[in-house]
Amino acid sequence: MTVPLALDLALLPVALAGSGPALVKRLTFLDGERVPGLTVYAPDPAPALARAAGGRLIPRLPTDDEIAACRLLFVAGLPFAQSAELAALARNHGVLVNVEDTLLLCDFHVPAVLRRGELAISISTGGSSPTLARRLRTYLGDLLPPEWSDRIARIATLREDMRARGAGMAEVTRATDALIDKEGWLPPSL
Repeated sequence: MTVPLALDLALLPVALAGSGPALVKRLTFLDGERVPGLTVYAPDPAPALARAAGGRLIPRLPTDDEIAACRLLFVAGLPFAQSAELAALARNHGVLVNVEDTLLLCDFHVPAVLRRGELAISISTGGSSPTLARRLRTYLGDLLPPEWSDRIARIATLREDMRARGAGMAEVTRATDALIDKEGWLPPSL
């Protein structure tokens, strides 16, 4: 059973280890999520990876101590034996690990994410079908156009202003519901 969580990766040291196109794909995803302090380990980095990783690149796999210093480890593009070894080292140090496309070695799964500013909707199949999760993200993206970014910002401003004036959560909830209804952002039944 999986439990959806939202982690602030700005607060956690994160490492990425691997090789090839799978590593570049995972790096692109993590860069899109703006993960600061990411360290990238690749024993034989291709020029495209070296350019994408820049100064974050260490041209080898992480050591035991380097794995122990992180809280999340992503592994992509390595043979099963190397991935299993890194996953075991991570678990020995209480580090959560995700080995791309190898459920057996994963402590967590990476959902498909739809972002509209501060609104983040994650879709997960528990690793069973990344394709379905991606297609659902696309479908929901059509239902929730980019304007939702501004809507979330308006709601945040309303909430901050009301809380600064001493409004309680019930009052903030009523005002938020009223704004959503007045603007017609959602059907009345929602």
